[in-house]
Amino acid sequence: MSEHHLTNTPLAALHLPQMLIDGIRDAGFTYCTPIQAETLPLVLSGKDVAGQAQTGTGKSAAFLLATFNHLLIHPADPKRRPNQPRAVILAPTRELAIQIHRDAEVLGKYTGYELALIYGGTGYESQRKRLEAGVDLLIGTPGRVIDYFKQGVFDLKAVQVMVLDEADRMFDLGFIKDIRYLLRRMPPPETRLNMLFSATLSFRVSELAYEHMNNPAQVAITPDKKTADKVAQRLYHTANEEKVSLLVGLLRHMDPTRSLVFTNTKGAAERLWAWLEGNGFHAGVLSGDVPQPKRQSLLKAFSEGSLPILVATDVAARGLHIPDVSHVINFDLPQDSEDYVHRIGRTARAGASGDAISFACEHYAYSLMEIEEFLGHKIPVSRVSGDLLPQLDPPVRRPPRPRAGARRAPGGRGGGGQGRRTAARDGRRPVKEEKPQRQKPAKRSGKAPSGKSRKASGGPVIG
Repeated sequence: MSEHHLTNTPLAALHLPQMLIDGIRDAGFTYCTPIQAETLPLVLSGKDVAGQAQTGTGKSAAFLLATFNHLLIHPADPKRRPNQPRAVILAPTRELAIQIHRDAEVLGKYTGYELALIYGGTGYESQRKRLEAGVDLLIGTPGRVIDYFKQGVFDLKAVQVMVLDEADRMFDLGFIKDIRYLLRRMPPPETRLNMLFSATLSFRVSELAYEHMNNPAQVAITPDKKTADKVAQRLYHTANEEKVSLLVGLLRHMDPTRSLVFTNTKGAAERLWAWLEGNGFHAGVLSGDVPQPKRQSLLKAFSEGSLPILVATDVAARGLHIPDVSHVINFDLPQDSEDYVHRIGRTARAGASGDAISFACEHYAYSLMEIEEFLGHKIPVSRVSGDLLPQLDPPVRRPPRPRAGARRAPGGRGGGGQGRRTAARDGRRPVKEEKPQRQKPAKRSGKAPSGKSRKASGGPVIG
């Protein structure tokens, strides 16, 4: 793999139809990324592919160009009905499905194909009508797609292209039965083009590929390091009560133009939001049960720069394309090593540089050893100096709990810090996130704490 973000292979050398060349030009693409250079020649020749690459490496453009090309050179069956999609692209999260649809609108602008975006949490009737009106390319999350399929709104008998994106994430979120349900109702694998992309080609992902694909070629684009070279990582060892003060101190010493702050639970995210707002930082909160319209407005404001800080659970760790994230801050260290890599992978994307700052506190420091073992190196440690622990103003009141789209699945599993369990299934049945157990405060002489804000010497505990 090239050490650079792009290869020397021009997209024009792939001999794509002119209408796709025009879409590529509008998207501003010129040269292939490594995953595109390795997979596109295979799929353009009709070969199934199971590709491994990290997020932000151009996977979406690869499978979208291959999908459009296949549909252009293989006309639809004349007997096909309008509500029979010719291609189906499945993604594990709403945000990823939205991003794929956005890319498809640009790359497929001149093809004239009808696109449908199907996901849970909003627009139930409008999405249903969109499918009934006719669609060539269906992009969606498994839950809502199965819902409409079982109602007979559309069928899968005319599918010519099938794409699974973030397949490992499908397993993590418990979608695999849903995926197999849909794949078994499509034409046989040898009669369609199949593509699977995943951050890891584990045994279970490979088994899925060989079960529902036509002898796929495996393409693995793996960097020499787990994390991008241009991510400057640093670690602060801090007491629980100093975490908020340290975060505020760091933010005051840098320019948080687009900073993503991760917590392990939505409760911690909301409490941290209150402290940031109370100390002069405009922030938003993104967790699994935030209603979809609110999620989209938050992401739009964050991407455009009008919202400088986004406090999020691991629902934002994967599948989102947010350009120019300057800082990723692990306010809580994740309990899963791979989640650490996915979190800090939100910055230094597409060849850019970025900073990743992590706090090793009393609650989550035990995860550090496994994270560093997974990375293969120690994370550089920075000293907590006095000027990084300012006196704090009181927090503002918490934001109201979301109501719309916040139905919970009975017995839903919680996050407990693991990103793959904190993300909502797809808006259809948001997963409840657990709060970590509070540690009993140490006995203190004199009056018991009143619960009001404490200063840097005995600040707030969030966790």
